[in-house]
Amino acid sequence: MKRRSLIAAAGATALLPGVPARAQGGGEVIIATTGGLMTNSLQAHFYKRFEAETGVKVRAVAIELPDQWARAVAGARTGTLPFDVVTATPPDLIQHADILQTLDCAAMPGIVAHALPGSCMPKGIIRTVGGMALTWSKKAFPNGGPQSWTDFFDVAKFPGPRSLPDTGDREWWVPLAALMADGVARDKLFPMDLDRAYKKLDAIKKNVAAWWKSGDNSMQILRGGDAVMSMLYSSRAVPLAKSGEFDFTWNGAIRDTGNWAVLKGGPNTQNALKFLDFFVQNPAEHLPFSNEVSFDSNNKEAAAQVPEADRRFRPSYPANYEKLVIADFQWIAGERAKMRERWVSWLTA
Repeated sequence: MKRRSLIAAAGATALLPGVPARAQGGGEVIIATTGGLMTNSLQAHFYKRFEAETGVKVRAVAIELPDQWARAVAGARTGTLPFDVVTATPPDLIQHADILQTLDCAAMPGIVAHALPGSCMPKGIIRTVGGMALTWSKKAFPNGGPQSWTDFFDVAKFPGPRSLPDTGDREWWVPLAALMADGVARDKLFPMDLDRAYKKLDAIKKNVAAWWKSGDNSMQILRGGDAVMSMLYSSRAVPLAKSGEFDFTWNGAIRDTGNWAVLKGGPNTQNALKFLDFFVQNPAEHLPFSNEVSFDSNNKEAAAQVPEADRRFRPSYPANYEKLVIADFQWIAGERAKMRERWVSWLTA
């Protein structure tokens, strides 16, 4: 009887919200994230090891954020959620809070011991940190490329076709860069003056030769010469810069945080919580993962092991971090639907 009671108690603990089910084995967890390099690196450094150590099978779904959230919201409405773990931007954690599992960060031992300070929040944990950075071709500008969003909009001083994103958080990324280009001080960017931003965007729209749809696409556009400069994820700007053919600046880069979140009532919630707690552990995996995806990663031991030669490529390095623009995500979440509608209307006009 005593043994049965212990087993029953362990099973009950495994089902508590926010507590990783460490004794639970088997089953699966469905993780949605962007594809390509990110999925491949997560597979190599985390998914396979999680499967081996826990017996839980990882089913990875490569999907861009707008499609992910459309499916997640529809699934929450019908009770047939397609994923357990989703990728979320900071505004997503606010906008979709009602369909996300609340995390008990203090009850997750891996988070407590290994995560970066403040990186576990009620509705998600930080996965990676980078920035939306101005990136340019050194061939197009052998004497020095653009150093600010003001330069990006200056087609006389820096001639040539541009590229900008039409994916992810483009409805505030691009107008925010336009406001900086128009001289708005960093501490005055929010609430955003969208009329002013779109007036500035009108002046450069004809010079935008390509609107990229994914990180891979953004790199292809620059490498193929379809544009001489672009707003890129720093995870794509860094490998381009390391190739020697391109360069980028952290000046005015918009801090871009990728988060993990768990859908409330998903098919494998306990395994999802277990994965989040597992992810932040083991710096020996985080350091090569960070190098591959060119993002900072959520493990406090790994952050201290970055070689000096690589610090120029890391957004958390103090000289870089002070140049980043950190958005007012509460404001963005409240205005996002209107901003998205205006963006689509402007882009298709």
